[in-house]
Amino acid sequence: MPNPEKISAAGTRPAGTTDERSASQTVRRMFDEIAPRYDLLNHVLSMNIDRLWWRRVARTFSHILGREDARVLDMCAGTGDMSVELRAVATRKGSTGGATIYALDFSHAMLCHGLGKYAARQIQPLEADALAMPLPDQSLDLVVSTFGFRNLANYEAGLREIFRVLKPGGEVGILDFSEPGGLLGKFYGFYFRKVLPRIGTLISGVRGPYEYLPASVERFPSPQQMLDQMRSVGFQNVSWTPYTFGIAGLYQGRK
Repeated sequence: MPNPEKISAAGTRPAGTTDERSASQTVRRMFDEIAPRYDLLNHVLSMNIDRLWWRRVARTFSHILGREDARVLDMCAGTGDMSVELRAVATRKGSTGGATIYALDFSHAMLCHGLGKYAARQIQPLEADALAMPLPDQSLDLVVSTFGFRNLANYEAGLREIFRVLKPGGEVGILDFSEPGGLLGKFYGFYFRKVLPRIGTLISGVRGPYEYLPASVERFPSPQQMLDQMRSVGFQNVSWTPYTFGIAGLYQGRK
């Protein structure tokens, strides 16, 4: 039986928020609070699987990253691990500094903690809201977002903004969590809702963000609903590729 809240959900709504503005402000505050230990927590809580996921996403778009004139955006970039993988693939494919890579996030603290990575790899950080990006229409060849799109206050508006900044023929890749079924789903659900929040709170010293995480995944559209939304804003050739038995998955589309 489909979750009716998922079908009607416009975007994330952390506990205590009632509209897009309050949701956005709360999410920004949460990420500012956990920024100092964000990288450590990601690796510990995912048992380093997150590194494999980022590399796989970057390799998926190597045909774009290898172009000297490519303009690429890591949206909701945080401290920049996905940006680093994008640059690594671009370099391996022969784009020796030619590809322009932007890292956009609205959390000042997260971007500050990633400045060393950005500076070392010629990645341009942008502090801005993903729902109102300071980028011209049809200016990018690729937009990637890993585990950040789910936190937007309006999913459809986020897709429309990505569509706006992409050139005709440009591509999007959105990697985010999903809820697998079967026995694995039950084990994963227990870990995600009971164990992960406690570990995250213990290491970060901040309670709210790691209680918010499983709730945000539960609210996020199912793969089929997400693909339908992508089509509705104009993306073509949309697809969803499950990662690690469906714990996460990559949404792709072309403008």
